[in-house]
Amino acid sequence: MTVTDEQGRPEPPLAGDELSMLVGYLEFHRATLAWKCSGLGSAGLNATVGASAMTLGGMLKHLAYVEDHWFARMLHDREGQPLWTTVDWKADVDWDWRSAASDSPEELRGLWEDAVARSRKLLDEALAGGGGLDQPARRKWPDGRTPTLRWILVHMIEEYARHNGHADLIRESVDGLTGE
Repeated sequence: MTVTDEQGRPEPPLAGDELSMLVGYLEFHRATLAWKCSGLGSAGLNATVGASAMTLGGMLKHLAYVEDHWFARMLHDREGQPLWTTVDWKADVDWDWRSAASDSPEELRGLWEDAVARSRKLLDEALAGGGGLDQPARRKWPDGRTPTLRWILVHMIEEYARHNGHADLIRESVDGLTGE
């Protein structure tokens, strides 16, 4: 039975194996981002704080890319979603963040939700293969090193935790919503 908090986010298990804990925290942070971006239209998703150009809409698009990069491209050595392969990343390294301003709230939420759903399936597929958390990703880094599935999960938790801190500040500036 999954316990949820007052925002509907799944609480990570208080006890469990390493995989349950890692996935539990990743799901909690995914739900936190969804909460911080919920109910906002274009103005809210394009709001910035201070000198930063970071927006909640950009964050949704960036994290959709990050999900696809780590679970499809790195873990399984698959091309990932066609959207990401059409971008000239060398010409515009912040394309995901910047281009979000042209997307509707529904497009941004759908892009991110679809990426998360694919990542969940790809994680299940990797685990069904029997390699566990120590299995190496199928794609190596340019320097020849290869992260493990454990590293990818911890990195994804870190990625969401860092951006959820940004999301707190941006959302508070939009409509005063505060919380974890």
